Amino acid sequence: MDSVFSNVDRAPEDPILGVTVAYNNDPSPAKLNLGVGAYRTEEGKPLVLDVVRRAEQQLVNDPSRVKEYIPIAGLADFNKLSAKLILGADSPAIQESRVATIQCLSGTGSLRVGAEFLKKHYHQCVIFIPKPTWGNHPKVFNLAGLSVEYYRYYDPATRGLDFQGLLEDLGAAPSGAIVLLHACAHNPTGVDPTSEQWAKIRQLIRSKSLLPFFDSAYQGFASGSLDTDAHSVRTFVADGGECLIAQSYAKNMGLYGERVGALSIVCKSADVASKVESQVKLVVRPMYSSPPIHGASIVATILKSSDMYNDWTIELKGMADRIISMRQQLFEALQAKGTPGDWSHIIKQIGMFTFTGLNKEQVAFMTKEYHIYMTSDGRISMAGLSTKTVPHLVDAIHAAVTRVV
Repeated sequence: MDSVFSNVDRAPEDPILGVTVAYNNDPSPAKLNLGVGAYRTEEGKPLVLDVVRRAEQQLVNDPSRVKEYIPIAGLADFNKLSAKLILGADSPAIQESRVATIQCLSGTGSLRVGAEFLKKHYHQCVIFIPKPTWGNHPKVFNLAGLSVEYYRYYDPATRGLDFQGLLEDLGAAPSGAIVLLHACAHNPTGVDPTSEQWAKIRQLIRSKSLLPFFDSAYQGFASGSLDTDAHSVRTFVADGGECLIAQSYAKNMGLYGERVGALSIVCKSADVASKVESQVKLVVRPMYSSPPIHGASIVATILKSSDMYNDWTIELKGMADRIISMRQQLFEALQAKGTPGDWSHIIKQIGMFTFTGLNKEQVAFMTKEYHIYMTSDGRISMAGLSTKTVPHLVDAIHAAVTRVV
């Protein structure tokens, strides 16, 4: 008998998650997965931070803890501490109660809730996002009903920032348009503006009354410093203007599957922030009613305790430093092998990902001949690399650039 759903077509594989599916199906012992957007140890294993285990143990051992629903906006402690983490403890916006913070389902959920709120309550429905950007960004904003436009960001010729193009495109954007900005460690390119460039971007955005929407997925994970990685966001908040910030604890606390994040909306006054929060709650209620309790409790436990917080910053810096050292090792090994081309962008870029500059054909060659898996745009996850696997990757890159044009 025919199903009422027989007209449904099979959806294409997600291009990023599909890389892992292909990797899992490959029987080769030499296979290497550089597509995954999650941290791996030097042994290639997932990592649960010691401080996270301790916080969880503390929660489990507390007999007063229950599994009741939490409020629509999430755990109050978690929200307060999350705003403080991204904006800084001495932020005037926090002191003046001008920030509405809602616990959401990691970074993606925070972006979606923010987008739904903007669609209902903001006068502009167009959002400018960098080209390229994380593959999920356009889908999240389109499905929320916003119209997606692109601004130039990456320059393939220099493998760096197309700063002139960025300024021209944002300069031509309609007044009041929303602008998505990666707070640090731009995904997929690993290319970030300098402090001076950020200052110019901010001046342009404010002069045209554009509305910044920050995606902060890597605070502390890019440079190893929580404050350094929050610099771009804090300069925008310091000028008294309004903005939105989506935060994720997937990378910096390794809480990927716990889906812990926050949406903060910085407003002009406490009164506006309170009204905004009331409306964001109306977005959340029919969407998923209220957020989960466990992951946010872990984060709040760590951020509340000065001992745990300090231990977390040490573990976080350890992860960031390992990725920075993998960049150095890969760069030096390519140089030592005499691989054609300038590979200095590997050490200039920052964060989990490197945009190698390899083309689709070269990527396909590396997968077929060397069992190395990455997204077709040549993005590799530095966190998936180890001292042991660098030589294999270098052999593959060398063969790809010398044999595949």
